[in-house]
Amino acid sequence: MRRTPFSPSFWRSPLRGPWFTSVLGIVLLGGITVLFVTGLLSYAAYNPDLARVNDKTPDKGILGFYLFSWPTDPHWLYRLTQGVHVTLGITLIPVLLAKLWSVVPKLFTLPPARSLAHALERISLLLLVGGGLFEFVTGVLNVQLDYVFPGSFYPLHFYGAWVFFAAFVAHAVLKTPAALRNLRGMRQPPQVAEEESELVSPDPDPPTVSRRGALGLVGGGSLLLFGTTVGQGFDGLRWSAVLAPHGADPGSGPGGFQINKTAAYAGISAAERSEEAWRLTVAGRTGTVRLSRAELLRLPLHSSALPIACVEGWSTSDQWWRGVRLRDLAALVGYDGDPPDVFVESLQRHGAFRRAALRANQVADPRSLLALFVNGEELTPDHGHPARVIVPAAPGVLNTKWVARMTFGDL
Repeated sequence: MRRTPFSPSFWRSPLRGPWFTSVLGIVLLGGITVLFVTGLLSYAAYNPDLARVNDKTPDKGILGFYLFSWPTDPHWLYRLTQGVHVTLGITLIPVLLAKLWSVVPKLFTLPPARSLAHALERISLLLLVGGGLFEFVTGVLNVQLDYVFPGSFYPLHFYGAWVFFAAFVAHAVLKTPAALRNLRGMRQPPQVAEEESELVSPDPDPPTVSRRGALGLVGGGSLLLFGTTVGQGFDGLRWSAVLAPHGADPGSGPGGFQINKTAAYAGISAAERSEEAWRLTVAGRTGTVRLSRAELLRLPLHSSALPIACVEGWSTSDQWWRGVRLRDLAALVGYDGDPPDVFVESLQRHGAFRRAALRANQVADPRSLLALFVNGEELTPDHGHPARVIVPAAPGVLNTKWVARMTFGDL
C-alpha cells in the first residue's frame, strides 16, 4: 500500500521526537520573545504617534498601546536594539527550520480535530508556522534590501509580528509544560519517554546521526549565520558580514563609513546642492528665515560623537559630527526656551522618509545637530551635503540628509 503524508509510517526519520522538538522549542521561546520585544522597540523608535510621516501603520489601533517618546540616551540605544533584532533573527533561522521539520507530521495528523482543545492547538500551529515563515522571510528580504513583497515592509512586518506572536504565545502556553517535562526526562532512554508520541515514527529508518549530533548541526548553522552577520554592526568587522548588504561604496577618508542611499540614487543634483542655489528654510512661531551654508557657518558650531544605525541592522561606530544645534535653529524662529517638535524636509522628492518628524526631546538634546561636517571634513554628497540631521539614538532614516526645510512647532 502506498504511503501518504497522512500516514504515520510516511515519516521515518528516527530523529523526530518530543525531546528533540522540546530543545528547539525552548531555544525559540527565549529567542522569539527577544525578537518581538526588540521589534516593538524598533517601531517605537520611529515615534509613530508624533506625525503621520513617521507612522507607516496608521490603522494600528490598540496595537500601539505601548508606544512612548523615544529617548536620546544612551546614544547607542537604537544601534543595540536593532542590531540584536536583526542578528538574532538571522541566527535563529536554522533553529526555526529544524523546529518546523521536527513537527511537520503533526500538520498531517488525522482526524484534523479530536476535541476543541485539539482544534485550537491545530489552528495555533498553522498560524505559528505561517506567521513564522512570513516574518522571517520578510525580515531577511528587508535586510537584503530586496523589496519584492507586495506593499510596504513596515505594515506587513508589524501586523505579521502581532499575528505570529499571538499564535506563538498560545502555542507556548499549551506546549511549554510538556516541553519542560521532556527536558527533565532527557536522561531516560528515548523509547521510554517517547513511545507514545505522535512525533515518533512507528517504522523509523536506521539512525545515521544522534539527536545531539543533529542539534550540534543546527547550532553550527546558527553560529555560521551569526559570524557572517554580526560584523555589520562594527566598522572593523564589516568585511566579515558577507550575508549583510554593504550599501554603496563610501570610499575612504573622513566620509568612509557606510551609506545605503547615494545622492545620485535620491536624485540630488550638484546644482541644487551648490553654494549659490541651496538655502535652508527655517520656519516657526515668529516667521521664516532662509540661511545659506555660509550663514550657517557663522552661527555657533558644536560637535557630537554619534553613530548611524539602520533598520536593516547595520550601524557605524561613533562619527564626529559638527554643525548647528537644532535647538539653536529653533531659537531663530521664536523658541528661546524649551524647543518644540520639528518637521524636516529633504531635497529628495520621492521615496520613503524624504520627510521626517522629531520630538521636542530630540530637538532639545544638545547633541542633536544640523551637521555640516563629519570627522573634520565637509559632508560628502552621499552623506548629506550641504546639511543633514544627526540625532542620538534615532533610526538612520530619521537623520534626514540633504535638508531643505525645517518647520518648528507642536506636531
